[in-house]
Amino acid sequence: MTSAALLLAAEKESAEVTDWAARIGWVAGLGLFVALVYWLMREGWKWRGTLQGDLPELPTAPDDPGPVRLGMSGRYHGSTTAGQWLDRIVAHGLGTRSRVELTLTAAGLDVVRPGATDFFVPVAALREARLDKGIAGKVLTEGGLLVVTWAHGDKLLDSGFRSDHAAEHGEWVDAINSMIDKTENPTETEGAR
Repeated sequence: MTSAALLLAAEKESAEVTDWAARIGWVAGLGLFVALVYWLMREGWKWRGTLQGDLPELPTAPDDPGPVRLGMSGRYHGSTTAGQWLDRIVAHGLGTRSRVELTLTAAGLDVVRPGATDFFVPVAALREARLDKGIAGKVLTEGGLLVVTWAHGDKLLDSGFRSDHAAEHGEWVDAINSMIDKTENPTETEGAR
């Protein structure tokens, strides 16, 4: 480059901001817009909870649930209306994603969620366990999600769980479905004695 080109390049600098009021106005306006969108999303979440207000309180674990059949640490990804993986249930904290400690006993499924509402699914309320790939806002690879279908009040719900060790999911599906089969066909277990 010639010295004249270097001199021209050195003289080019950013222009100073001369209209601070307009710049601050735009930033404040954008901040208010983001706050409005967040507030509308929050109100929609609360409205969904109000619409689902007929859902009864969540059951709690019995004092003596029996011996532990399986245990799992992982994530709770939410609950939906059974068969409708985008219809999230938010009442009673069921829409809150969190860490989870699952424990399967003879009495049912104990769901302990640090920082969120714990609940218990009695064995009589369990309907099905399966591997799936998605639930309300969370999509994984095929079979990456443990989905448990259970009855709560007059609704069937699907709850999605992801273990820290996804290889455990198959064992959970087998164990839960075998418990359901035994409660639906008690004569089979009586004849096996």
